[in-house]
Amino acid sequence: MKTVLTNDPLEAAEFIKRGGIVAFPTETVYGLGANVFDEQAVAKIFEAKRRPADNPLIAHISDIGQITTLATEVTENAEKFIQIFFPGPLTIVLPKFDAVPYIATAGLDTIGVRMPRFELAHRLIAACGVPVVAPSANLSGRPSPTTWHAVAEDLDDRIDCILQGDPTEIGLESTVVDCTGEVPLLLRQGAVSLEQLKAIVPETRPYEATAHEQPKSPGLKHRHYSPTAKVLILDHKFEISNIESGAAYIGVNERGDRFQVTRICRSTDEYAQSVFEFFRECDRKGIKTIYCEMVEETGIGAALMDRLRRAAKG
Repeated sequence: MKTVLTNDPLEAAEFIKRGGIVAFPTETVYGLGANVFDEQAVAKIFEAKRRPADNPLIAHISDIGQITTLATEVTENAEKFIQIFFPGPLTIVLPKFDAVPYIATAGLDTIGVRMPRFELAHRLIAACGVPVVAPSANLSGRPSPTTWHAVAEDLDDRIDCILQGDPTEIGLESTVVDCTGEVPLLLRQGAVSLEQLKAIVPETRPYEATAHEQPKSPGLKHRHYSPTAKVLILDHKFEISNIESGAAYIGVNERGDRFQVTRICRSTDEYAQSVFEFFRECDRKGIKTIYCEMVEETGIGAALMDRLRRAAKG
């Protein structure tokens, strides 16, 4: 198919209304959206991304009232988080409503729900008239896209439309918290930190995976966020020696001029916002090894280190 490029959310919404799939910007990363209630459209997302069928999707809403079309219950803890963090980079896992097809939830009886705060995303979802289920708009396993150009790099001629917007503000996927039980469980790190969640519900704690339990959030099971280049994480005190040709470095501190490609970030926030596009830049330039500086695991730093460790495993 020929992928249409547009900056008009109303034009993009027409593709979703007709059962198509559309890439669109949010404050976190670009997502690949379809009507959550349209099984055939949702299947197109998995096909276009080459996404494993056991990896659940997240539903995006433009109005709080749409939660009742997705979930059978909004728990007390979920309500507290919604009041503080919606709209924003937080996904809340709730018991799913029967109308939500199991293909969207990877067979689970739960659904992740998020309300983006990015205006262009809000306008698109509102124009669709239904919640839009959307994973990141990239080939599975690749670094998530933070520009529409990165979407086109992976999915041009594989999807119906790309809604063109600015580079994303945060650059890492949303925080995911499971609110189906008595104690909220942090499933995936993001811009909303564990400290911020505990300030609202003190009992909130990190999820501890078991071997036989299917994760209720994307980003926990399969290969993720990985460039073609090898990713190595550097301790603050680690001295790099024997740098091979074709190496790159990203971090907040200078490491000399021995690298083919370097990105020095002014803050951890900028590091998080830049890292996935930096990975893609390195792949375009044929970089073999990317050295990534370790950061303190507070705030967005915890999410950044999670993504770097998963990329390094790739």
